Amino acid sequence: MQCLRYNKASLFMENVALSELANEFGTPLYVYSFNQLMENFNRFDAAFGRYPHTICYALKANSNPTILRTLAKAGAGADVVSGGELFFALESGIPPEKIVFAGVGKRDVDIEAAIKIGIRGINVESEMEYDVISDLAERLNRVAPISLRINPDIDIHGHPYIATGRHGDKFGITNDAALALIEKIKRDDYCDLVGIHAHIGSQIKELAPFKKLAEYMAGVAKKAIDSGHRLEYVDLGGGFGLDYENVINVDIDAQGLDDLVLDPQEVISIFVDAIKDTGVHLIIEPGRALVANTGALITEVLYLKKTGDTNIVIVDAGMTELIRPSLYSAHHEIVPLEIRDADTMVADVVGPICESGDFFARNREILNIGRGDNLAILTTGAYGYTLSSNYNARPKSTELFIRGKRVKVIRERQSLEDLWTG
Repeated sequence: MQCLRYNKASLFMENVALSELANEFGTPLYVYSFNQLMENFNRFDAAFGRYPHTICYALKANSNPTILRTLAKAGAGADVVSGGELFFALESGIPPEKIVFAGVGKRDVDIEAAIKIGIRGINVESEMEYDVISDLAERLNRVAPISLRINPDIDIHGHPYIATGRHGDKFGITNDAALALIEKIKRDDYCDLVGIHAHIGSQIKELAPFKKLAEYMAGVAKKAIDSGHRLEYVDLGGGFGLDYENVINVDIDAQGLDDLVLDPQEVISIFVDAIKDTGVHLIIEPGRALVANTGALITEVLYLKKTGDTNIVIVDAGMTELIRPSLYSAHHEIVPLEIRDADTMVADVVGPICESGDFFARNREILNIGRGDNLAILTTGAYGYTLSSNYNARPKSTELFIRGKRVKVIRERQSLEDLWTG
């Protein structure tokens, strides 16, 4: 995380000591870096050169309104998967023509809203969904802009919960079904095929799946154009992998490390080279790659105990604040806000939730810590707060946005009264 570094043994995000924020705002606490967010967005944007494109940020990763408004001002579009996310995108200032609507289970009311608003494209994820969209558009006497989400059967060799482009996954339609729909839509007065879309999964760390995807989608795009459709765009999804390990150098005054596994320039060049002959607009949908390394979850050590041969560190954050380790056994680096001891210990880092699956690390080597110390759980800007819950009647955390030396509260901590009244 390039936005983090140790300065005289204190962990800083940009120019702010995180220990000061923990003392002022309490824990658990989410902090995000403005400059890291802008650097990430500009890095992807620059990789396209002059090729026409839109970066449709995947709101599911982090939907804090301030982060959305910041990306909207930078020129981002939105990838939404619900009526709520569609509302968020519009409220943040993202124009309808930069919004694409994905998701396998769209409600009729949300499809109708998307048609009325005039968004860029509604992804068709099944043959039945196409029929529903066409019927709703006819009822509204409007033409629905649709994009076929195709399942290209490409394995990303990652965790099965975040693979979305293999046959048998719930997302998208098969190649044969897509080709049949390309012909069928030509006879439809209420649907206009404006795009084709694929998203094969998250945390892709090899170029080969991206290359297969780009070549495959270029072929489908050419078939759609040759069939007579005035195709406007190809959407190649997201999935740009991040390194969740070795993301910070604990040497004093050393700069944080680059988190992206693949250079966006390499991936985007593959996309542009494959698609450019079609002349269509290119869309990508990064979520994690834009926000994960902007964020850290700050937590306080409550207790240390030993069970058998296992050292256990109990902190005040839990799976209610960050569920990824419990859900995926996902790795997040854990470091102290203040380095007091160069020695290390091997321990499980766990939360206070009444579930055995409530943990952040198992058998992890960490710097020695004690009761009352604060820790930073890193690379938590994506799928952190957005997946948080009130389980065990726990209020959701404060969120802060850091820009240089400035700190802005972008979400207040919930009160117990908020929980009680709903």
